[in-house]
Amino acid sequence: MTKLVAVSRRGFLASAGAAGLVAASGIAMPFYSRAAARPSFTHGVQSGDVDVESGMVWTRADRPSRVMFEVSTREDFANAVKLPSLDALPESDFAVKRLLTGLFADQDIFYRLTLADLADINVTSEPIVGHFKTAPASRRNVRFVWSGDTVGQGWGIDTDRGGMKTYATMTRHAPDFFLHSGDTIYADGPLKETVELADGTVWKNIVTPEKSKVAETLDEYRGQWKYNMLDEHVLAMNAQIPTFFQWDDHEVVNNWSSAKDLTGDDRYAEKNIHLLAARAGRAFHEMTPIRYQPAEPGRVYRKIGYGPLLDVFFLDLRSYRGGNGPSMEETLTPEARILGAEQVKWLKRELANSQATWKVIACDMPLGLVVWDNWADSAGAEAVANGDDGPAKGRELEIADLLRFIKNAGITNTVWMTADVHYTSAHYYDPSKAQFQDFEPFWEFVSGPLHAGTFGPNGLDMTFGPEVKYVKAPTEEQGANLPPSMGLQFFGIVDIDGQSEQLTVRLMDADDTELYKVTLDPKRG
Repeated sequence: MTKLVAVSRRGFLASAGAAGLVAASGIAMPFYSRAAARPSFTHGVQSGDVDVESGMVWTRADRPSRVMFEVSTREDFANAVKLPSLDALPESDFAVKRLLTGLFADQDIFYRLTLADLADINVTSEPIVGHFKTAPASRRNVRFVWSGDTVGQGWGIDTDRGGMKTYATMTRHAPDFFLHSGDTIYADGPLKETVELADGTVWKNIVTPEKSKVAETLDEYRGQWKYNMLDEHVLAMNAQIPTFFQWDDHEVVNNWSSAKDLTGDDRYAEKNIHLLAARAGRAFHEMTPIRYQPAEPGRVYRKIGYGPLLDVFFLDLRSYRGGNGPSMEETLTPEARILGAEQVKWLKRELANSQATWKVIACDMPLGLVVWDNWADSAGAEAVANGDDGPAKGRELEIADLLRFIKNAGITNTVWMTADVHYTSAHYYDPSKAQFQDFEPFWEFVSGPLHAGTFGPNGLDMTFGPEVKYVKAPTEEQGANLPPSMGLQFFGIVDIDGQSEQLTVRLMDADDTELYKVTLDPKRG
């Protein structure tokens, strides 16, 4: 693109929302058929994995279509650049995504898409418009939000209760991006049309065929993603704010690993966890604007450089782990791993090479909270902690090795962000209080759910010395699996000041109440 002029996104943000998915008026576009059977966009647009000079964009058509792209730094598209078209075909469920490259740093980017019916190329759709902003090349303020856990435990979209309102709350903060920490869908969580609540009212779910049973086929996994994009607040955020996705277990099935045994689970006719994970992985990459990794197609772990103040390292604690179990090995065997040798090697290398002030490690599960594979018997490690408060064993060995490396390599300003446990908390890991002590102190922040049942709080394992600085979770009297209408839905906001380089974390609820705030000073290495 040449001579693209920067403009404010204020006008776009003010008018976008669901209504922002239409084109600006008065722009010359291809011939439009007046026939009723024009192609259409089924689930809006999304952007993601944005860095200093590029970003992914995504959409889905209702039929075989040619997708035409225009990109501009102006919301009126006066300086638009047309890109080669892509084809939306049944093999990808009519979804397409592309990497927009050669962009300017710290720039508002508007993209406009139009469909042409491949059965009649002159029949075209109404255009659809999306926006994102590229990462800065200089030190300016950066803001992002994070959370996890969407449409879990039977709580789907109830339009009478305003839908998935936490997404609207996050969008109002106009973050540079949204970090979705996993459990982005609940493929193992069918929805019922109604759920009776303790207060005598009824929760009314929108239910689709794919969400009425557990996902087993590729189309059923795709349908989990399409369900979330029925919500007006999700669509509005997707059109305005890039989402950086990672996954956890519910994208496939609860507590999955390669050793998951579905024998006895009558919900599943397909018992092969490897086949289910393959279908789930394909749907995840088809339905999100995650970047394609040529070295390992389907890889989720990656780094996104967001300018001189921030690098984000996305971990995958699912794909390379040994089977769930006691996790009490005293040597680091392949079965004891949760990240896997290659991912650990990658993470160490990228952390050591990072020049960013802050290194945010986006982890799909917390480090020191006890998460059981079998909650009924309080048995088997599902996350890292094994619950014995002792020296590092099992999966803790891999994390201990990583924390030791970070200390010895002189890597500063690491902060861990996670979700998974369906409540919000702030943890400070202090080696003076730990059984394993060969690491520098660090913070871990937990948030979620976005729109799912609320649980917790979980017990702490003192291997790495976590101290709870703040927690908000259901009381014992309130019980577990509280509906979103109870208000215990959470997200976090991270602000990095461009001048002081301080990082401030705020834990928030769905009503935008600030629950906890802490400001961290950067260490100068």
